[in-house]
Amino acid sequence: MVLENPRSPRVRAVAKLTKRSARTETGLFLLEGPQAVREALSYRPEAIVELFATPTAWDKHGDLRQAAADADVRFEYVTEFVLAAMADTVTPQGVVAVARQMPTSVRDIFAASPRLVAICEEIRDPGNLGTIIRAADATGADAVVLTGRTVDLYNPKVVRSTTGSLFHLPVSVGGELTDVVERAHAAGLQVVAADVKGDDLLAARAEGVLARPTAWLFGNEARGLEEPALELADRALRLPIFGRAESLNLATAASVCLYESAFAQRA
Repeated sequence: MVLENPRSPRVRAVAKLTKRSARTETGLFLLEGPQAVREALSYRPEAIVELFATPTAWDKHGDLRQAAADADVRFEYVTEFVLAAMADTVTPQGVVAVARQMPTSVRDIFAASPRLVAICEEIRDPGNLGTIIRAADATGADAVVLTGRTVDLYNPKVVRSTTGSLFHLPVSVGGELTDVVERAHAAGLQVVAADVKGDDLLAARAEGVLARPTAWLFGNEARGLEEPALELADRALRLPIFGRAESLNLATAASVCLYESAFAQRA
């Protein structure tokens, strides 16, 4: 059987997951593309509720067929029109899944004795947040914590930007920054704010500061961290700019900061 009607209630229910209200109401979110689905099947197959693919895409991605079979996840064929109606992207890649939201609690994150954590406070751009989660994964960070003022973790653009890293490490959502910082301190982590008014990161590197267990605190793309947030941190550091650029993109800066800590902790 092939699902053919793009206006059917079932298709519309999937399409609604592009809206935050529907995600909040159902506790579900949308996964698009073979890479995201591949990572979910590999690391969190229990999260997948429904899996849809066009015959062409399913034939092309034999590894997905095998992974779905191994995880006992059933799939359903759909037409190109149905897939386009479900997807958030203009040119979907033939595979879509519906998954359960499975955030980790802040308590559990810091109870696991992490050494490197990214805390995101009021990050609004979905692409930036997804890239920071991807960078945290790449640097071997133990977790990412999103405060309640940050963009929805399950926004389709965030999910796509993580390229599957969403399923590789614990991510917490909705916390209050004060509580998050208290828990980080209680777990033995220093909280370091990334801020343009901070001390030079190279000097901190020379002091050995970055070798300690660290929770990096990243703020809003336009305003950075507000003064009350900066006061919660143990220290603020800035990346030096050697060329003529006015500033760095937030996700780029966060990636460098996380890698600096990863290098120092592994030295």
